[in-house]
Amino acid sequence: MTWPAPPLRWIGHTSTITSISCSPNGYHIVTGSTDKTIRIWDTETGATVGNGHTDYVQSVAYSPDGRHIISGSNDMTIRIWDAETGAPVGRPLEGHTDWVFTVAYSANGQHIISGSSDKTIRIWAAETRAAIGAPLKGHTGFVRSIAYSPNGQHITSGSADKTIRIWDADTGAAVGHPLEGHTDIVWSVAYSPDGRHIVSGSIDRTLRIWDAKTGAAIGRPLEGHTDGVQTVAYSPNGQHIISGSRDHTIRIWDAEAGTAIGTPLQGHNFHVNSVAYSTNGEHIISVSGDLTIRTWDAKTGAALGNSVAGHTAGVTSVVYSPDGRHIISGSNDMTIRIWDAETGAIVGKPLQGHTDRVWSVAWSHNGQRIISGSRDNTIQIWDAEIGAAVMRPLEGHTGSITSVAYSPNGQHIISGSVDRTIRRWDAETGTAIGKPLKGHTSVVQSIAYSPNGRYIISGSNDKTIRTWDAGTGAAIGHPLEGHTGKVWCVAYSPDGQYIISGSDDRTIRIWDADTGAGVGKPLEGHTGCIRSVAYSPSGQHIISGSNDRTIRVWDAKTGAVIGTPLMAHANWVMSIACSPDEKHIVSGSWDNTIHVWELFPHPPLQSSTSCDQPHANYCAQPDANGWIRDSKNGLLYWVPLDCRTGLHSPTVLTIPPTSHTRSVTLDFDDFVFGTSWTQVFNST
Repeated sequence: MTWPAPPLRWIGHTSTITSISCSPNGYHIVTGSTDKTIRIWDTETGATVGNGHTDYVQSVAYSPDGRHIISGSNDMTIRIWDAETGAPVGRPLEGHTDWVFTVAYSANGQHIISGSSDKTIRIWAAETRAAIGAPLKGHTGFVRSIAYSPNGQHITSGSADKTIRIWDADTGAAVGHPLEGHTDIVWSVAYSPDGRHIVSGSIDRTLRIWDAKTGAAIGRPLEGHTDGVQTVAYSPNGQHIISGSRDHTIRIWDAEAGTAIGTPLQGHNFHVNSVAYSTNGEHIISVSGDLTIRTWDAKTGAALGNSVAGHTAGVTSVVYSPDGRHIISGSNDMTIRIWDAETGAIVGKPLQGHTDRVWSVAWSHNGQRIISGSRDNTIQIWDAEIGAAVMRPLEGHTGSITSVAYSPNGQHIISGSVDRTIRRWDAETGTAIGKPLKGHTSVVQSIAYSPNGRYIISGSNDKTIRTWDAGTGAAIGHPLEGHTGKVWCVAYSPDGQYIISGSDDRTIRIWDADTGAGVGKPLEGHTGCIRSVAYSPSGQHIISGSNDRTIRVWDAKTGAVIGTPLMAHANWVMSIACSPDEKHIVSGSWDNTIHVWELFPHPPLQSSTSCDQPHANYCAQPDANGWIRDSKNGLLYWVPLDCRTGLHSPTVLTIPPTSHTRSVTLDFDDFVFGTSWTQVFNST
């Protein structure tokens, strides 16, 4: 069969995805997660159904005939599920006395094996769900991975005791001596399709290949990963091995030569927990602690759906150019990129020079320079037109640079740091001005100039906001106190009369810039910490981005939220900004993408009960369950899962564009709702 072209990233789990398995016919994938659920996915549409355990799901596997799924959990049980409906089949398999880390079916589907933190392996009858014989004992550490040989005669297991063991599947007796060679936990084991070899992956960063009959090591360890190897698998034809690692990459190896093929597959921004080949061997599937499932071309290593190369790790900062024509972004991949704000196309090559994550970027007010602050403790100044550094890095901070900004006249730069200080720099020469500004008792997370350039504000992990004289560096007044968590972000209103701040306490606060007094009540609505706040250029709106993966728009005067949250990102929203013409919002996320949103494309929709005519002009976004609602929270219609993230209502441009964020434009020419909904029916 031909493997359907799936979305690049499937979103559904709310916590780390630990395990993945493909159905024998290739039409479905099952995943297990620390959100305590298993999910079954349609590989063509990405649609999913889920069910769950009472604790983390550590491992999942399909039965050979594809009719059932098994899962192992920290709740110490194994469960069997109907692969078509997702419904549980019978009672849980109970017997282990600690977490169940790994499960597998025998090749004929008659038996199930499980490995546990209780250091044992158990064999179960798949039909009756009864335990067969006594537990297999021998490992002195938890059993992290197990596999049946293709002929069903043997079982292999990998353990925290750094060894691999082989067992007789009928008698449960250990076969030969433990396979020794790894210097750390053996996290994953797999048989070759012909059963002649076993491959193992370890936290010691290596893979090893063993003779399954003699237990002898074959060749040297496979080296290349820079962190622990958590998952290994053979290709269906046995010619290749794939491995996933804590270094966020997948590698492909020649199974006979033991050499790496091509460059690492990059795209995940956290540990790769499980990898698998599609049934026909044409694709590789991977799951990660970044909550995503990714698919790759097994021959070329290309990520399926990527049409434009972009950041390869989380986007930490985004800013519009003064003329609104371009966007810059900083990333955990250590680069800065420039994008065309209208098309989303990359402009030029990445700005490279930092040796660690880029935490903050900013434009000069004339648009000629870009500055960036990094975890490498330096600030870089770049020529915006040619993308080259214009001088040596600015050094002086003794910790990561968390935030950078230009003064309104472009003559000075300020920076905030993990070292708890703020520094001022001459933008032309790069020399430090005066002494560091000290006062915060913890990390300085965000800084900003007042519109007139006379003041600096800073937000800190010490839960306070401070105001400073930009000329002398002296602290002005008392710290602004009120937040009960870290202050991640601060900004001035365009007229300089107000300050806004976002915090770990999930609220936004407005302050009087002259007196430091709080204005009104905190803005509440986000369900995660507030990572970024900004005023619209007119000062009428406040925009916020959060760890809850949403962007919200607020009325700056009343503090009321406007519309529904903007949802498309698959991970934390780290940075937001408004275009100079106030038509668009840009957001950068830990999911490696940037989204551009149309702020107010149409007048708001009226009540569904008072207005029954077709509407071509309105603005809406699906809620968490996919429903579009009217201004009174009434249900209007449902949007399929695979259409939500590319929905043009309001317009969303994803940078870089991917297959799963294709453009979806809603046509309302014949849209009717309310009491006249029957007008959509045409008897002819």
